[in-house]
Parts: sequence; structure tokens; C-alpha cells
Amino acid sequence: MSDTLSRHHPVDSSGQAERPVWDFVVRLFHWTVVAGCLINFVIDDGKLVHRWVGYTIAGALVIRILWGFVGSRHARFRDFIPSWTRLRRYGLAALAFREPRHVGHNPLGAVMILALMALLALIALSGWMTTWDIFTRAKWLEEVHEAFANLLLPLVAVHVAGVLYGSLRHGENLVKAMITGRKRAGGNQA
Repeated sequence: MSDTLSRHHPVDSSGQAERPVWDFVVRLFHWTVVAGCLINFVIDDGKLVHRWVGYTIAGALVIRILWGFVGSRHARFRDFIPSWTRLRRYGLAALAFREPRHVGHNPLGAVMILALMALLALIALSGWMTTWDIFTRAKWLEEVHEAFANLLLPLVAVHVAGVLYGSLRHGENLVKAMITGRKRAGGNQA
């Protein structure tokens, strides 16, 4: 490893240079959503705990969306939202097991993040609407809220599978990176 690289990027326990990628706001949002979703799937009382956890997730989502415009480089939407061409090219490379490593979100990961955020917004909105007087007896709205929540499960499964695949494929622990905020330096800087 060059002197310049080690001077500008701390090294991990294996001696590889690391760089900051996921800032505190991104990591806090991620783990707030993980914890909140787990709590709300376990405690589905439809009352106080479930609602306040939902409000917490909704608040975190609003902050994350704002942070997507003003946050650090890899937190910004303009850094990771791919064009159709870039998404197609990356998807074809992934199907051939030749996709490049990305320091930030890869194009497929970016689409998943956006899909999860959109679904969380729909879950939060439909859940909040069930508390409105006009919808007090609207069983259909509760069913819509539950359907959105149930749709979250397969998306999370695909997300986790992608994280595991990316960790194995590129030889880095992406879960650890979402805890520490640091990833191995080098690779595609996108």
C-alpha cells in the first residue's frame, strides 16, 4: 500500500485502507428502520407502541429524504440514483457475475433503496391515515396498510440477499460498513 493511501485512509485489521462512506445520518436512518420494522412486526397491537414506532420511522424517512439533497457525498441522491443506461449496464454485468465494486451504492442497490423508501412512505401514510376520523371504520385502509407492510418483507429479503452477495462477491463486510460507516478504499468511486 502506498504511503499516500495509508496517510489519507486509516487501515482496517487486515491492513487494507478504508475510507468513510456512510455518514452518521445514513447509518442512523438505516438502523432506526431496521429496529422499528422488527418492533412493529413483533408488536402489532395497532395502538400506542405500533403507532409511535411508525411515527419514528416516518420522521427518520423525512430526515433521510432531506439528507439526500444536503448530506455527504454518498448520501446524496444525485450520487447514487442511476440512469436507465447505467442500471441496465450494471444489471447485465451482474447477471454475468462481472459487476464492478462500488464504494457507494451500486445501481441495483440504489434502486432497492429507493423502492424501500417509497414503500416505507406508503406504509407510514396509510398507517397514519387509519387514525383520521374520516377513516375510523375503513377496514379497507387497514388492509392496504397491512398489504404494504407485507410487501416490505420480500423486498427486505432481496435487499439482505444483495448485501450478502455483494459482501461475498467483493470480499467486504457490508453490514460492518453500515455500522462503522467505512469501506475498503479503491474500486469504482461511484
